[in-house]
Amino acid sequence: MNNRLSIRLAVIMLVIPCSLLVAFTHYPAIQALINSFWNNSSSRRPSRFSGIENYQALMEDDRLAQILINSTIYALGTIPLAIGLSIGMALLVNSRLPGTTLMRLSFFMPTMLPMIAVANIWLFFYAPGIGLASQILEVFGMPSINFLGRTDTALASMMFVAVWKEAGLFMIFYLAALQSVPTNLKDAAKLEGASALRVFWDVVMPLLRPTTIFVAVNALINAFRLVDHVIVMTEGGPNNSSALLLYYIYEVTFRQRDFAYGATLTVLMVCLLGLLAIVQYWVLNRKAHYQ
Repeated sequence: MNNRLSIRLAVIMLVIPCSLLVAFTHYPAIQALINSFWNNSSSRRPSRFSGIENYQALMEDDRLAQILINSTIYALGTIPLAIGLSIGMALLVNSRLPGTTLMRLSFFMPTMLPMIAVANIWLFFYAPGIGLASQILEVFGMPSINFLGRTDTALASMMFVAVWKEAGLFMIFYLAALQSVPTNLKDAAKLEGASALRVFWDVVMPLLRPTTIFVAVNALINAFRLVDHVIVMTEGGPNNSSALLLYYIYEVTFRQRDFAYGATLTVLMVCLLGLLAIVQYWVLNRKAHYQ
């Protein structure tokens, strides 16, 4: 009787996560794919099958081209910088320096803050004239800059915020990976006369590659799914210079009420993320060392 009960509980524990995954991930993705082949319905006319008209509209959307460029710049700028910074912070807090506990807390603190709160904090930081950034520029005799109001600085300003928030989370993964590196390998390299930099690059870094794969894929997903800080800080402006793909989907779907084109954009984003994740995994996994 106890065995049957335990088997039933095990089946339930397996079915519930799978059901949630299907209900909130697979079903919406399939439904978005189906909706992308139909046009919008209204009170006067029902939705009708439109074939690939929505995908043809993608090819003719000049604003989408600009947004894809912005998203590419955003990903290429934030992912390597966040990974490099997180590795540096992990090495720092993994050392024997005094105050490492306080450093871990301070590095991880931005991750615990909601993105809306972070966006509002940095909105005040970037405020022209009164913000901390303007005050720092004035100390060096430089004029105040409207970081979020200029086309050449708005996207870079948001990238800085994203790196500041995400690096602490990635640091935790690298810290766990560093603490699992066998000390005998590092000691053997030091006995052979390798410098500290050589030990890190030739011994430690290859063992961190599986963690780097995991962090890089998650950083890629984060780079394409962030939308709340765009809404709070710039709303995609000025002149679409800071608009990202998910923000464009939100704007088309919920502000313009174009659900069919929004579904088409969603399919595009899912395909891009899947393709990029596969490429990342294939490139980084070739020389990965798993214990």
